[in-house]
Amino acid sequence: MRTPFRGFGAVLYKEFIGVLRDPMTLFFMFFPPLVEMIAFGYALDNDIKNMSLIVYDQDRTVESRELVDRFANTGTFRVTGVANSLDDVRTIMRRGKAWAALQIPPDFTRELHAGRTAHVQVLIDGSSSTPALQALNTSRAVTLRQSVVALLQESGRTQVPVDVRPQVLYNPALRSPNFFVPGVIGVVLQIATTFASAMSLVRERERGTLEQLLVSPLSRWGLMLGKLTPYMCIGLIMAGTLFAIMHWLFMVPIAGSVLAMFAATFVYVFALLSMGLLVSTRAQNQMQAMQMSMALILPSVFFSGFIFPRETMPWIFHEIGYFIPTTYFIELMRAIVLRGASLQEFWINVVVLIAFGVVLFMLSALRFKRKLA
Repeated sequence: MRTPFRGFGAVLYKEFIGVLRDPMTLFFMFFPPLVEMIAFGYALDNDIKNMSLIVYDQDRTVESRELVDRFANTGTFRVTGVANSLDDVRTIMRRGKAWAALQIPPDFTRELHAGRTAHVQVLIDGSSSTPALQALNTSRAVTLRQSVVALLQESGRTQVPVDVRPQVLYNPALRSPNFFVPGVIGVVLQIATTFASAMSLVRERERGTLEQLLVSPLSRWGLMLGKLTPYMCIGLIMAGTLFAIMHWLFMVPIAGSVLAMFAATFVYVFALLSMGLLVSTRAQNQMQAMQMSMALILPSVFFSGFIFPRETMPWIFHEIGYFIPTTYFIELMRAIVLRGASLQEFWINVVVLIAFGVVLFMLSALRFKRKLA
């Protein structure tokens, strides 16, 4: 009686032995992802601090120095120099030596004491939008606060008319690692697992051992599952290591169930490995496999919501995100880790990842069957 997974045990044993005897495969599956995890975790940070600020103070009074101190005390700015003219300011900023410049006119204190509007100018380098937006918002907040305090003193009021007291849930400190690191895990897992499984059949072809598999009494399902299972085990071990780094190195609190995290990771890694197997059935050599895998990874970085919110993307790129497994996994991870959500609350993400894995696995097996014919 023919079984659909005939030969699975033999292929599984062969693949495990091959992986364990190939230190380069294990090295590239573990070391680069760990380095990428740590590098991305530290590099991706929206909390921009200590931006260089040039001061052009034409007033040179106690009040003007207090204003400069208010800018420096925000933590966003760091005074790195003093300019003597507007030409100096433009030269310094054109050379990229400062992100912003604070110009205080000579009549600043006089206008302030006279009860009139005292004008100051903040020049911001807009060549990079994120630091520029941070500098703009901080500048407005500093001057708005000082204006409110002055108005309260003039009116004799002790409190502002309306007091807004926002409460930030799930990430009260607004730490960037809490947002980015769970997403980094999804991207890093895709890089490692997709490349590894994409090389599996290609490596057999280049070594000349694929013909032995073709004449062996193996079913296509048994062969594909045997190829996939060792990398699944390695992928889960890698995921556990990344979870530990996330919690102990980046101090990201895990509000939800660790078991739910591993369950979501299991179906996600299965989908990624199936995608890599599909690439492996189409590529003729390792270079082609790498190029095709990279073509699948890049959209996952940009269109999955890993860095940029998908809601802000043009509709075409927003729709592309629905066809990327990483989109659903990152949403799952952030929900479980940050908000303490359960898999029942995000069951649709789990179902979609399972569907991705099953469909891609079936396509891989059918594609390999056609190559047999």
